Amino acid sequence: MSRIGKLPISIPKGVTVTINGQKVSVKGPKGELHRVVHTDIGVKLDGETLTVSRPSEEPVHKSLHGLTRTLVANMVEGVTKGYSKQLEITGVGYKAEPKPYGLILSLGFSHQIEYKAPAGIKLTAPQPTQVTIEGVDKEMVGQVAAEIRLLRPPEPYKGKGIKYAGEVVRRKAGKAGAK
Repeated sequence: MSRIGKLPISIPKGVTVTINGQKVSVKGPKGELHRVVHTDIGVKLDGETLTVSRPSEEPVHKSLHGLTRTLVANMVEGVTKGYSKQLEITGVGYKAEPKPYGLILSLGFSHQIEYKAPAGIKLTAPQPTQVTIEGVDKEMVGQVAAEIRLLRPPEPYKGKGIKYAGEVVRRKAGKAGAK
């Protein structure tokens, strides 16, 4: 049995889960999420708990069992608490400016970069050098953070660029100077 897959998912108050065939819908105070699970994996609602089951002990079913349980648990947590990621911008003149549709980023290029947030994602900049990404879908929050970081990843010599909060950039020594 999968150690992760066999754990039941408790459903908090104010969250409704509906299962229609292979489609799982979770609705809560922060929003609503839908996901279609694999045809071999079964999701069952028993009162205040969700259980995920698999048909056999094949390696494919074992991996899908744990994956499906984690994805459904993330949906339940997303509609109750939500997810957020922080990014830090380092560099002279590098900054982020929030707009109603997303962000305008100045990252040392000859032009500013407009990043339009997808539906369900809220982008804020509490300070010009910090960006906060919030949403109910964990996958989408992580994807948006990765896309913004990819606009100017941190470079190893001076550490300039966009990095995740708490990320450590491994620095390299520059050229050895002449005598």
